[in-house]
Amino acid sequence: MDFTVSPDHPCLPGHFPGRPIVPGVVILDQVLAAIEAREGALGPVRLPQVKFVQPLLPGEGARIELDGLAPRWRFRVLRGDTLLASGEVVRP
Repeated sequence: MDFTVSPDHPCLPGHFPGRPIVPGVVILDQVLAAIEAREGALGPVRLPQVKFVQPLLPGEGARIELDGLAPRWRFRVLRGDTLLASGEVVRP
């Protein structure tokens, strides 16, 4: 799933003034939306492992890659070939 966070998204003004970056929680929301698009409603989940390695800037495109089946998915968020974030989502 591809996504872009618009430069006028309400999360950006305080994150960070003068050099906005997309907050991790917004990226994770996109990951959950990608899983739900494939699997249906998730309900409560755990994220036992998440690592952010590069920032995502407003207006930049990113891609979510998913691996696994319910109740455990591994994800990677990439900008081109550059890894931005990776981790695991688990439905208890």
